[in-house]
Amino acid sequence: MINSDLKLILAPRSVAVIGASAREDSVGRAVFANILFSGYKGIVYPVNPRVKSILGVRAYPTILDIPDEVDLAIIIVPNITVKKVIEECGAKGVKGAVIITAGFKEIGAEGEKLEKEVVEAARKNRISIIGPNCVGLINTDPQVSLNATFARPFTPRPGHIAFISQSGAFGVAALEYARKRDIRLSKFISVGNKADVNENTLLPALRDDEQTRVILLYLEDLVNPAEFMELSREIGEKKPILVIKSGRTSAGARAASSHTGALAGSDEIYNAFFTQAGVIRVDSLEELFDCGQAFASQPAPRSNRVAFITNAGGPGIVATDTIIRQGARLSSLDERTKERLARLLPPTAALENPVDLIGDAKEDRYESAIRIVLEDDSVDGAVIICTPTVFTDLEAIARTIRETVPRYGKPVTVCFMGTEDVEKATRILEEVGIPHYVFPEIAAKVMARLTQYGWWVRRPLTGIKKFEDVDKKKVEAILKKAQQEGRKFLPEPESYALLQAYGFPLASYALVRTEEECLEQAERLGFPVVLKVVSPQILHKIDVGGVRLNIEDREHALKAYREMMTSIKQKMPEAEIWGVLVQKMIKGGKETILGLKRDPLFGPVIMFGLGGVYVEATRDVSFRIAPLRELTATRMIREIRGYRILEGFRGEERSDVEKIEECLKRLSQLALDFPEINELDINPLIVLSQGKGALVVDARILLS
Repeated sequence: MINSDLKLILAPRSVAVIGASAREDSVGRAVFANILFSGYKGIVYPVNPRVKSILGVRAYPTILDIPDEVDLAIIIVPNITVKKVIEECGAKGVKGAVIITAGFKEIGAEGEKLEKEVVEAARKNRISIIGPNCVGLINTDPQVSLNATFARPFTPRPGHIAFISQSGAFGVAALEYARKRDIRLSKFISVGNKADVNENTLLPALRDDEQTRVILLYLEDLVNPAEFMELSREIGEKKPILVIKSGRTSAGARAASSHTGALAGSDEIYNAFFTQAGVIRVDSLEELFDCGQAFASQPAPRSNRVAFITNAGGPGIVATDTIIRQGARLSSLDERTKERLARLLPPTAALENPVDLIGDAKEDRYESAIRIVLEDDSVDGAVIICTPTVFTDLEAIARTIRETVPRYGKPVTVCFMGTEDVEKATRILEEVGIPHYVFPEIAAKVMARLTQYGWWVRRPLTGIKKFEDVDKKKVEAILKKAQQEGRKFLPEPESYALLQAYGFPLASYALVRTEEECLEQAERLGFPVVLKVVSPQILHKIDVGGVRLNIEDREHALKAYREMMTSIKQKMPEAEIWGVLVQKMIKGGKETILGLKRDPLFGPVIMFGLGGVYVEATRDVSFRIAPLRELTATRMIREIRGYRILEGFRGEERSDVEKIEECLKRLSQLALDFPEINELDINPLIVLSQGKGALVVDARILLS
């Protein structure tokens, strides 16, 4: 984009609606009417050569006929006319345009050609464009009050939530949802096809917007992931960014040759990317705005310890279950806190977390509990639940919450269970920006998201480990040989040599070509051993009987060698056999998998999980984009479901988790140093007990 300053688009002093119409059922009329009647503080000019006025405002044949300067053009003309209009805008000196017109790249090759021509014309004339194929934009700043959309004639009240939507339909639905729930917005921007202005252009503008405290995104794709990550990591320190990313299902991994390729679908990679970018991904429009309201008004918690205050046991249990499932923790209340609660609450009240005030609790009991719980240093945030009973004065309880909570600087979400009966009470909470919800699980989930953001803001900043004990020349030679021979698959001896050059610890092995060599090397390595066929054509050795495990003696080794060769000749007679790998059988330890997949959008993606043949069935894996920071590798390991197995389960010794971290960081460096590597599996990496390291037992490398 030529003009990086979006002020003239987001806060224009004058707007020309090119394609404004007097026809009631037209987009041109809807946009012009919304601007005219939304209290816009600037001047709006309708442009239409066929009428003299629209809604009582003088119309102009072209933008060139407007006597004054124009900051922003809203373009609603046929797609084949847009380029000409952009050129006229350039002649007029307009610096920003919102192209609502559809019929561009979203319809295919012909539309894509038109869009490129429009972008070229805009760049030539130094015009920044939003769209095409968009709904428009809204700026609720009282000094601007611009609603340049064709949504229903409603402008949200000024607030602190900015919303960028790639989908026009989703954007209109979001505005309707905001209207229904009276959600206050600072900005609404529909970016459409993102031909010029995109999420990366808008994020810095919203970072600098004093009205905006939280940024919400609906995205279908990313224009430049690396730039987005850099911006998000910087902006997210001050203003939280939340996203809905559509397209969670993908069939793209069906033909993958490695476990990593099969597991690393588009959605899993997006999840990893957003995690590293500090962006909080949500699942629905409702959750997006539920969280948006809380993030716009509540401070980031210091940690993830949450307390619950309720007048009913059931809702408290539901909320507690939710908070734990979402990765936050239940606060362990201090003994002094429980003693103070015991002095003020009835004997039947529950003093543990969740604190149950029981059904006859009035505002005084709520006030005492809120005050005591929020004063506890072991509480980072609280969820307050109130179910209407004959004893409860909801408005009085709301006033108590309104007056008590802001004193403590800790985030609070509230659940007033009910609909019409609670409206007056919830309006009281809205006066000080305390977020409220109808169901306890929603209040708890939003609190969990707040703790997620709190961790991001306060996370320790770590660097990227650079290993010096690597042999790049050896890896270059291995890759060059494979490429010269036209091979995309590295058999195990080459894979082992490559990994060894980058400091990976290997299980002892030998490559043999005869029965005699097999017996000799098996005895040298020491039984039990494993036999594996080595062939550049055999990618999945088990499928052709090319693996034999737990070989205990010479007789067993000779029999296994012969049976394996017979099986391969029957199932893949055309395969070129390089030999057989004899490998020391590793007893004990835990099987893990480390993987690499080179994604066309994000680049090298690193995977970790519990290993073995069932890894694709269990899918207990985590992903990150390389390079991995020190803390990133740690979090990758800790977030899999089976982490407890590595920590030592039911009296077992703790595994050498630190060695896994080192191997992940070495893999990250390898991925960045050699883009020729397309996919890589280390499965398994057998991890021994604490301090004893880990061993690569099997590896598969595919070249691009």
